[in-house]
Formats: sequence, C-alpha cells, structure tokens
Amino acid sequence: MPELPRDRLLRRGEPAYERARLDAVWNERKPDRHPDVIVLAESERDVVAAVRLARSEGLAIGIRSGGHSWVGNGVRDGGMLLDLSRLADITVDPAQRTAAVQPAVTGPALLEQLAPHGLFFPTGHAPTVGVGGFLLGGGYGWDSRRLGPACLSIEAVDVVLADGTLVHATDDTHPDLLWAARGSGPGFFGVVTRFHLNLHDLPRRILRTAHTYPLDLLDEVLAWSYDTLDHLDPAVEFSAKVGFSPWLERQTVSVTATAFCDTDENPLAPLEDAPFRDRAVRAVVAQETTMAELYDYADRMTPPGMRWALDGIWTDEPVDKVLEASRPLFDAIPDTTSHVLWMLWGGFPERPNACWSSQAKLYLSPNAGWTDPAEDLAHEHWTHGLLAGIQHLSKGLQFSDNNLADRFDHGLSPANSARLEQIRSLYDPDGLFRTYMTPQESTTAYAAAGRARTH
Repeated sequence: MPELPRDRLLRRGEPAYERARLDAVWNERKPDRHPDVIVLAESERDVVAAVRLARSEGLAIGIRSGGHSWVGNGVRDGGMLLDLSRLADITVDPAQRTAAVQPAVTGPALLEQLAPHGLFFPTGHAPTVGVGGFLLGGGYGWDSRRLGPACLSIEAVDVVLADGTLVHATDDTHPDLLWAARGSGPGFFGVVTRFHLNLHDLPRRILRTAHTYPLDLLDEVLAWSYDTLDHLDPAVEFSAKVGFSPWLERQTVSVTATAFCDTDENPLAPLEDAPFRDRAVRAVVAQETTMAELYDYADRMTPPGMRWALDGIWTDEPVDKVLEASRPLFDAIPDTTSHVLWMLWGGFPERPNACWSSQAKLYLSPNAGWTDPAEDLAHEHWTHGLLAGIQHLSKGLQFSDNNLADRFDHGLSPANSARLEQIRSLYDPDGLFRTYMTPQESTTAYAAAGRARTH
C-alpha cells in the first residue's frame, strides 16, 4: 500500500489540523463539522494512498477541490476530508483542442493557458472556483447559454475508485462512470484527479451591457428581461439582479448582458429598446471587455471575508406567477451585500451520456452576505425559508449553489437520480464516499442551535 508523507496526513488534535479544516471552506462562515483525518494530497499517488487508508480505517470520505462550496460540503463530521487544493496542473493540446486539468485549477488559470492557442472553456463565474466541484455539479459558466453546461464538454476523467484503483473513464471504457461525472455534484462516488476537456473557439471579442434602475421598477424590469430572452442570440448571457449594488449605496434592480462575439455585429442592441431605458441611473452600453474584467465584476458581488448563504430554484412558470410568489423574498432582501439573482439561462438540451438534468428558463437565486455571526439564523431564514414558499414553482436546483439539507428539492431528474444510485451501488457498494448532505448537517440547524462558528 502506498504511504502518505507525514506532513500530508493530519489527525484531529494535531497542531496543523484546525487551520487545514478552516482553510478548506472559502465562506467565512465555517461549518461546525470536524473530520477525524485531513489529507492534503499533492499527487494522484497521494489520492490513491488516502482512499486505501480510508478503507482500512473505515473512514467515510468527503472531498474538497477549490473550497468554494458555500456549505463546505467536503467538511463532514468524522471520517476523512480529502483536500485536493494542491492538485492544480494544466496540460493543453492545441492540435486536439483538448486540455487535461486537475480539480483545483481555477477559471482564470485555465483561460490564461488557452487564450494563446485561440481556445476557450466555459469556466465558473467566480475567479476562485476550482473546476472539480464546478464540473461535477454541471457547471454553468461563461458562455454556457451557447456552449452548454461545462460538464457536457468533459470527454474523460481519471478517477480513484472506492477500491483504491485509478481508472481512465471514457464513454467507451466506463460509460456509466463518466455519465455520473457529468453532473451528479456532491453525489459522485469517486475522486476525480484529472478532467479531460473538449475546448471551444476563443470569442473574437466580448461585449458587455449593464443597466441599473431604481428599485420601484422591479416588476417591469424582471418581466421585460424574461420575455426579452427569447429574442436574444444564444451567445448572449443575460441576467438581472435585485438588491446590493457594488457601485451605488442603495438597493437597485439591474440587468447585465455579456455577448461572446464571433462577428462584428452587436447582439446586445435589443437591450437599448427597453421601454424604461430612460430611467436608468447607470448604464454601460456594448462596451468591449475582457475575461479578466468579467471576473473582477463577479468577484465584487461576493467579496471574501463575509458569511454567505445561497439557494435557488429553476422555473419555467409564467413570469407574473413567479413575481407574485417571490414578492416576500424581494421585499425582505437584507440591507447588506445580499441580493437575488434572476439568471436567464433559457434551457439547454439534455444528453443521454450525462446525468445532468435539472434546468429551466429561469434560475432564481437568493444570495445572503453578512458579517455578524449573531445574524446567521435571520439570513438563513431569508435565503432558504422564504424560497421554500415558492417551492411549488421549482423544477429543481443547481448543486453548486444549494444546501440540499436546508430545503428539499432535486438536482437531477427522478429517472437520472435512480440510475445514479444503481451505479453507485456497483462502484461504491460500502458507501466509502460521502454523498448529499443530510438535514442533521444543515447550516440552518447549526445556526438554530447556536453552534455556527464565528471564524
């Protein structure tokens, strides 16, 4: 059995353990959960050794890639936390238009390697997101409205299985395993040490339009954006936001559109025909931008050093019905950095070789951000509790933004969820790998019990 170097194996109570546990979660709100063992893997060999150690000691495995899970999904009570944050290798094959990336690789790092070759990939919107959890969870990234969720661009994965073997899974060699890797999120039953990705053409240019309006135009702006999506080119990524604005000292309603252009045409022109356009308090119109600037805009929306809670639903319901049901959510947006995202993805065709299967025209997502630990429960209630009031409109959720333990919903279609469990029983019959979080692990439950940490 391969052995782990002593400095990469931390048991609870050892000097470096607590820092490693806290560093495993990007959110300033750290979960009150304590693994028995933390492994800081630096290679595939370390991952194999960690899995075999876990088997020999009866330790259930939670996995952390970039640490951007809002609820710290990999950090569970007992068992092992397998930290992959040091696995950040990138290999690009321009001739084959592919890249092999390890799970801790971030979007900016990957795009920097691809751009000189005229290539692109729909990476996550936040610059600190690692590709591991992002890809496994579906991966709605930059230009995903045209290119599809990033998981559909996975052509193969290298996976350490529950028996400690490392396999290269393709649609030919291990089709069920790769099917599960394309969208099962925290329910995946293995450790992906490398993703092999199909790449796309780098856009010739990127244009960005952003309009900010007074909050009293909320219904009008959101209804117009919902209807306008059907008339926009798929190369246009389109969303609205209600609440905190990093540029103004009051809550607003804004619309943002980003066009990934292959021609000289301006696909953002229809936004200037909005019937309330003259009431904008701030406007950027079809401005050329870069991926670095887009990442900076996204970073300002969720500044580090804050406590965060997120949730969301997919819905295809008529916009007036959504607005009516969402009124309590919009009326109670906390006066902090909190906001509601109104993300108009439009839906992308499902594929039989991917378990990813939960989507709709609109993704409605409350994002609570605050600093005072005493306010944890209030923000949890706004994020999860009020959203539960419009559960009847939901067609599912995105794994990357949600705590399944806090509000019942589904991240996969019923048929795909059932198939996933059948495949899990074959690859991980003893349940070595942690799956979706339980109500006992809920961040709301910790807040209600007064156990949420204040770090």
